[in-house]
Amino acid sequence: MSSREIATLCEKRHDHVLRDIEKMLRDIDAPNFGAVDFTAEYRDAKGEARKEYRLPKDLTVTLITGYRADLRYRVVKRLEELEGEQKHSAVLSGKQLIAAALIEANSTMEAQAKQIESMKGDVAALEQIEAMSGSLSVRPAAKVLGIPEHKLKTWLQVNRWAFRQSGKGPLQAYTDKRNVGYLDHKHGEYTKSDGEKGISITLMITPKGLTRLAKIFAKGGDE
Repeated sequence: MSSREIATLCEKRHDHVLRDIEKMLRDIDAPNFGAVDFTAEYRDAKGEARKEYRLPKDLTVTLITGYRADLRYRVVKRLEELEGEQKHSAVLSGKQLIAAALIEANSTMEAQAKQIESMKGDVAALEQIEAMSGSLSVRPAAKVLGIPEHKLKTWLQVNRWAFRQSGKGPLQAYTDKRNVGYLDHKHGEYTKSDGEKGISITLMITPKGLTRLAKIFAKGGDE
C-alpha cells in the first residue's frame, strides 16, 4: 500500500504519514532494511516527481495500529507465521489482523503494568532510605543493603569510594565522594593506653550514598 493511499484512508496529511513511516522504521531498527527499501516516486498534478513509500502488509498494519512499533511489528510477523501453519484455515482479513495485533499488544501492556506494580516495593524502599535523616556506619549500612559487611568494605575500596591510609587504619572517604554527599566522617575522641587523647575517624554513609549503593547492588554491583 502506498503512503498516499494510507494518508487518504486515515484522513491524514501525506507529509505526516511520511514522517510516521520514517519514525516507525527507526523504532523497528531491523538490520536488513531501512526507509530506502520502501521509497518510491509519483508525479503530482504538475508532473513533478514526489517521494512516497510503498509498504508491504506487515508494515502497513504495524504503522496504523497505534502501539509501540517494535511490539506491533513482532506481533504481525508472528501472525504471518501462524497463517503459514494454518494452510487450510481461512486467511485473516486486514481488519482481523489489526484486531489480533491490538489484543496481543494490550496483553503485553498489562504484563508490563504488573511488572511495574511488583517494583513499587523496591521504589518505596529507596524512597525511605533517601528520606533518612542520619548517616550510617558501614556495618548497619550493609544490613540495610542486605549484603555482608566485608563485601561492602571491599566494594568501597575497589571502586574508590573509600581507602585505608597506607593500607591500614580506619576506612576514610575519598574527597570526591564526600563532595557529592555520598560519604562523610564522624570524628570521636578516645583515651590511649598512655593516657593521651586520640581522635577516631568513622566512615559514615549518608542516605544519598545508601540510595546510590542500593541502585548499584540491585544491578549486580557494577557502578
